[in-house]
Amino acid sequence: MTTTANELSYRIEQKRNINGAFPGPKSQALAERRSAVVAAGVASGVPVYVEDADGGIIRDVDGNSFIDLGSGIAVTSVGASDPAVVAAVQEAAAHFTHTCFMVTPYEGYVAVAEQLNRLTPGDHAKRTVLFNSGAEAVENAVKVARLATGRDAVVAFDHAYHGRTNLTMALTAKAMPYKTNFGPFAPEVYRMPMSYPFREENPEITGAEAAKRAITMIEKQIGGDQVAAIIIEPIQGEGGFIVPAEGFLPALSAWAKEKGIVFIADEVQSGFCRTGEWFAVDHEGVVPDIITMAKGIAGGLPLSAITGRADLLDAVHPGGLGGTYGGNPVACAAALAAIDTMEQHNLNGRARHIEELAVGKLRELAGEVSVVGDIRGRGAMLAIELVQSGSKEPNAELTKAVAAACLKEGVIILTCGTYGNVIRLLPPLVISDELLIDGLEVLAAAIKAHA
Repeated sequence: MTTTANELSYRIEQKRNINGAFPGPKSQALAERRSAVVAAGVASGVPVYVEDADGGIIRDVDGNSFIDLGSGIAVTSVGASDPAVVAAVQEAAAHFTHTCFMVTPYEGYVAVAEQLNRLTPGDHAKRTVLFNSGAEAVENAVKVARLATGRDAVVAFDHAYHGRTNLTMALTAKAMPYKTNFGPFAPEVYRMPMSYPFREENPEITGAEAAKRAITMIEKQIGGDQVAAIIIEPIQGEGGFIVPAEGFLPALSAWAKEKGIVFIADEVQSGFCRTGEWFAVDHEGVVPDIITMAKGIAGGLPLSAITGRADLLDAVHPGGLGGTYGGNPVACAAALAAIDTMEQHNLNGRARHIEELAVGKLRELAGEVSVVGDIRGRGAMLAIELVQSGSKEPNAELTKAVAAACLKEGVIILTCGTYGNVIRLLPPLVISDELLIDGLEVLAAAIKAHA
């Protein structure tokens, strides 16, 4: 049964409100302090500073309230101050904030591993390792694959985003702002064509055929017996919320298994009820060898993980995996509480309900303007690709203008895409129907006004 808005309670009034100059004087003062001490390379998409957040609302230091359609990039799926997460964090911090699991272990780490082994796809024997960030999880998944297979090559895909460390920059497809002038990058990374239905030259190509196209290139350019791992986001995030054609992921996974290649599903953004299933691969019954997780895992605290086949992870020698802060006890407590909230409130069902509400509104919009090229996604991971009227030419200028217009009206939306022309919607899964609809109406009005 899906949790309804009436079953959720909030500390903050769930209503947008811009009550004066924007950004307000307190945010402007903080911006001045920031410019004197924070590196210019750290950019923020919104020029206000947060004072409080709950449910689907973010309130700034000047008292303005914004509808949150970004969830801190899919992190605060259970809300930015879920009571269960807050209580668990307080209880854990009151006992100990850190001991390092590699020195003196504790139950929380084990309990999180048990939950992840239970929730991730497949009924095979599994092992889990905890880290801090999505990029760190990806790095370690590749480490495991290379050691276990004795091979070096790693295959990634067009439009991919996997992180900002050296190896994950190599895996990432988009140059600016993620890779430009930061090389040289890690070697033995190869990029293959993604299934991108909206932009396929042949719109009739099936998922299986798109997979065959990539497999043929892998065999020709690398050799299947040289590949340690294939890593792919089941729904690409920063690349534009690209949902591959049905059959693409199963075909790649099956070929990888045949060739002894480790199939890694990067579910950092798409995991933990975001798409209406625990993981996006569940929609097509794909069982990865390793799955990487972060973002929504711990209700806003820094935690990430890899869960995979026991034989792969146990192949690594003692001491070969870990990190000082990996599986921090407070973050583990938050994760256990967040997972409990997801199950108690059936946030998978809630994500599917959000999709139903949002897609209906977005399709109405698409029928009224010619700049909406594509509407796609699953659950509460949805996207609008904006184009030049009457074509598929990306319209990044319009996308930027729409995001700015929404912000002035009190709605925070995120943009993404290889071409900078995709609006991505990632509302907290606990957002009320009324607030979501209000935010979508503001978005629709902004697109119409700027089309």
